[in-house]
Amino acid sequence: MRLPIVILFVVITYGSMLAAPAWSQSSSADTQQGTANGAGMGAAAAVSTILYFPFKAAFAIGGGLVGGLAYLFSGFSEPTAKSVWIPSMYGTYVITPEHLNGDVPVRFLGVAAESEAMPTPPAAPAATN
Repeated sequence: MRLPIVILFVVITYGSMLAAPAWSQSSSADTQQGTANGAGMGAAAAVSTILYFPFKAAFAIGGGLVGGLAYLFSGFSEPTAKSVWIPSMYGTYVITPEHLNGDVPVRFLGVAAESEAMPTPPAAPAATN
């Protein structure tokens, strides 16, 4: 009975940590602030986030668990786990007016930053006869 409460607490805490930085960023939507269009886009973004976030959070939690199992069953191979964790845990969690305008893409599946990209395996040496 306590497990669902703990999971709910974790999801709410995690969501609030993601929402604050997203709302504090300035953008081109700041020029629409105080207008009817800006209010409508803000309301549409809030409703979209309310509908979208539970699916993304559930997908991220599931990906975290599956990635953890992949890490264990692959002999503690971090690249194997990251191949599950990055697409499932990265991505868009909060829909903003920029997403609705098409200025910023909504990424349900995350993409690793270049600094975190998995290294490519070295090329096989050429065979000489």
